[in-house]
Amino acid sequence: MTPHALTNPITEDDIANFLVNNPDFFERHAQLLSAVQLSSGHGGRAVSLQERQAEMLRDKIKGLEQRVIEMMRHGQDNSVIADKMQAWTRQLLLAAQPADIPGVIAAELQKQFLIPQAAIKVWGVDAAHAEQAFAIGVSPEAQAFASSLIRPYCGPNTGLEAARWLPDAGSVQSMAVIALRAGAAPEAFGALVLASSDRERFAADMATDFLQRIGELASAALSRLRSVVPAVTA
Repeated sequence: MTPHALTNPITEDDIANFLVNNPDFFERHAQLLSAVQLSSGHGGRAVSLQERQAEMLRDKIKGLEQRVIEMMRHGQDNSVIADKMQAWTRQLLLAAQPADIPGVIAAELQKQFLIPQAAIKVWGVDAAHAEQAFAIGVSPEAQAFASSLIRPYCGPNTGLEAARWLPDAGSVQSMAVIALRAGAAPEAFGALVLASSDRERFAADMATDFLQRIGELASAALSRLRSVVPAVTA
């Protein structure tokens, strides 16, 4: 053994780099493919290099197949959600009377998405709807809270006034509060509350994109209830 070999022993990286930079090595030494024995990834038995490569390839293919299955499942789930969203929107469009819309919004959300409880309040409505149940019983504080929401509130029932709009407020463990706005207006003109006795149904870390879309559609439908300011003519 040379002094250089003792002071600079060959490392695993050296061997790996040599094989990477000499792809024809196993062509010149084909007998090594069957002679080299490696530990199998399945059971620890010794297998040839060729067998080990085949095992690794099968594992990779299996992983890719699993990803494809997951993508297909997500696609199916998205299709189901889209169908439910369409059914809910259709019922909003079919509401004959403006005063029916808040009830349709809440009832159809419960039906389509299996939400245990839902309620809605709207303020600043036209005088013809001012005495409806959906237009009364909202404090200035609750209105201010709705206007402060940049995105839907999701989390535990912390005693928010919106929980008291629900039929069974005492059973609420988690809830979502969605502000209703006219376009990009900073002030909310209403709030939609969804609730469940399941603590995890509306978790604080859940994505809210879908809830925001529901809020936008509900806001558009509820515009038929709001006071209309007459246009000023010259």
